Amino acid sequence: MIVWIGMGFGVAACHHAPDKKQRSLPYSLHLLDKNNQEYIIGVDNLDSGIIYPEQVTEMLPDSVSRNIIIRDGYYYHLRRRSKIFTRYQLQNGQLKAIAAIPLNDYGEENYLWVGKDSLLLSGLNTASDAGRYYLLNTQKMTVIASGAFDITRPEGIYKSASIGFVTKRKDRLLVGYTFHPAMENGTYTTSDTMYVATLKFPSMERIAVEKEWRSTYPGGINTIQRNDFTDEQGNFYFMTCPGIAMGHHPTAPTAILRIPANSMGTDKNYFFNLSASVIHNHAYGLWYLGNGRALVRAERKDLFTGLSDHYSVPHFEFYLLDIEKQQVIKKLPLPLDKGTRKECVLVNGNTAYIAVNNPDSGNYIWKYDIQNDRLSKGLQLSGVTDFILRIDRLQPGTR
Repeated sequence: MIVWIGMGFGVAACHHAPDKKQRSLPYSLHLLDKNNQEYIIGVDNLDSGIIYPEQVTEMLPDSVSRNIIIRDGYYYHLRRRSKIFTRYQLQNGQLKAIAAIPLNDYGEENYLWVGKDSLLLSGLNTASDAGRYYLLNTQKMTVIASGAFDITRPEGIYKSASIGFVTKRKDRLLVGYTFHPAMENGTYTTSDTMYVATLKFPSMERIAVEKEWRSTYPGGINTIQRNDFTDEQGNFYFMTCPGIAMGHHPTAPTAILRIPANSMGTDKNYFFNLSASVIHNHAYGLWYLGNGRALVRAERKDLFTGLSDHYSVPHFEFYLLDIEKQQVIKKLPLPLDKGTRKECVLVNGNTAYIAVNNPDSGNYIWKYDIQNDRLSKGLQLSGVTDFILRIDRLQPGTR
């Protein structure tokens, strides 16, 4: 069923057709101001200039937040406090709703494009104790299939689950997940075990489940921040996030694990322990640069006191990694960044654009020349900008 919607931020009629005449901008930025109001703006380039968001767009409605999927000029989002999955487009600088469909008994965890217009949404049921999926045709905004993932469910002291990554190998899905006990006195934590299930696609029937004890809380909610990638050889890498801001099992190490291209399970001879490296901290956010190198965004536990100031105090550093050799190459000489989870790195060819928010140094998109190992300032976000939550490629083939 397709539901055409009218919303108070720009859809005047029940069916609002996309504006195909307006020029499409190549990049998208998602910003947060000091009053916790959010903005989305399209930009021509990330290399120079200055933008005041309050001068070029309006604040987003409360129903739209940063957990957003962007592809081929459209935005897809599960509306806050609802089960309505909506497609949007930027028109004349404003985000306009185009179409939407209801997703019943579904809580968002992960997404994966399995075809040009085929989007696999992976999450949990309303009780958060069973895996659930929707396979959508985003061109028609229709449900192709939906149902339950055939993965193990929490039992005993464990009451809920988290799905941290989903990747596809031909007619197989690999699903990484873990379990959580009930919260006590507001304290949330994670099992010391994570799992990788192999499922048939598209039936979602279970073939095997692997237990992994070397770390926990694999990946994360990838509509908010990326913690996995596939390299040129087809090897899949994912980072565990047991730090206090995600898995909250801080005695476990933050680490990168590998599922080789010719395997359906983790490589038992590969375990890049970031917490035991010169980083010596937990991390949130992993981005592949190509040719065996990646960037990771690591916290500084000596600069914050706990969850209450984890997001507001600048303490995040960016490190360059050699993924194959399991080595930390260097720390990039950037200002300390703030904001616990942000999709703040975009790789375009030889350039990695890195969004950094620092109250002393300002809000900038930094340009990292990967080949020549050089950093320079790019686009500045000024005015009401407090956090750059996302930096995305809005159009395919953008360079």
